[in-house]
Amino acid sequence: MRKLLGMFPDKTVLAVDGGASKADLALVDVKGTVLAAMRRRGSFHFGLGYNGSLNSLTDAIKAIPRRRGVDSSPAIAALGVFCLAGADIPIDDRRIAAELEGQGWTRKTIVRNDTFAVLRAGTDRKWGVAVVCGTGMNCAGVGPDGRSVRFPSFGELSGDRAHGGGWLGRSALGAAIRARDGRGPRTLLEQLVPAHFGMSRPTAVMEAVYTGKLDSYRLSESAPLVFQAAGAGDRVAQGLIDEMTQEIVVTANAAIKRLHLSDHDVHVVLGGGVLRAADDKLIARITAGIRRQAPQAQILHLEAPPVLGAALIGLDELDATAGARARLRSNLTHKRLAARPS
Repeated sequence: MRKLLGMFPDKTVLAVDGGASKADLALVDVKGTVLAAMRRRGSFHFGLGYNGSLNSLTDAIKAIPRRRGVDSSPAIAALGVFCLAGADIPIDDRRIAAELEGQGWTRKTIVRNDTFAVLRAGTDRKWGVAVVCGTGMNCAGVGPDGRSVRFPSFGELSGDRAHGGGWLGRSALGAAIRARDGRGPRTLLEQLVPAHFGMSRPTAVMEAVYTGKLDSYRLSESAPLVFQAAGAGDRVAQGLIDEMTQEIVVTANAAIKRLHLSDHDVHVVLGGGVLRAADDKLIARITAGIRRQAPQAQILHLEAPPVLGAALIGLDELDATAGARARLRSNLTHKRLAARPS
């Protein structure tokens, strides 16, 4: 096995896309070759109050030398690009960068919100707007001049409404309870939500969350049930989807306006689990709403893993060739990340 001898491998990038339930990691070189890639389950959310994320990331990064058949060493790459949930405002960036730099994994460390990885993975322009709607929702944008905008994504504290799949799942339970006790209209969610958790009543789900028998995070699992009910003509479910759709449009358009891109053919990249599962009707509504603000906008549905964006940010920093970026796009795929090591 080759000894790394504590040196930072030259012209290499350690790319990480980390969220609340998983992280994707890739080690790539300046030619666009994927040296190692993996997907790890667990919490990699680096927001304040989230504990254990650094330990989870450390364990994942320690596995990279084993994947490559080289001796373990703290030094993994010349450049680290960490696109992480929880890097929401500048003080987060500085706090997280200090934590990561102390590990000695890379010579240089770049910390970005995970939304920037979605943007870079979705377009080779290096500018545009990305909206991520998964468990939560966030948006970021970069202008042709390099100026960037983002949103804090702190929920109600930062003015967020209809905030992604987590909000949709919690609202589904709330609508089911209100229908059950008479405060709201009847809805299929009365049956669908408790049945998903193996219970008979919406209030049983509420009590399980309250007593800690059911992790509140799991309420996001109810989000697909809202789409199921809406597809069956349920007006309550459709109303929830309408709220979320409006928030996606309002947020994307705010970024477009702040970057003065309304008159440009701006690429708007849609990512996250909720939008990956969205039907054509929902995407059409989002597209129409965004084009009211930016008529020339091109709406792009992200198919690649966001960690590709983190790796491309790294290759941009290393002045890699267009051929290297294209090679990386071909090789760093969901299939590659999910593959077991041989």
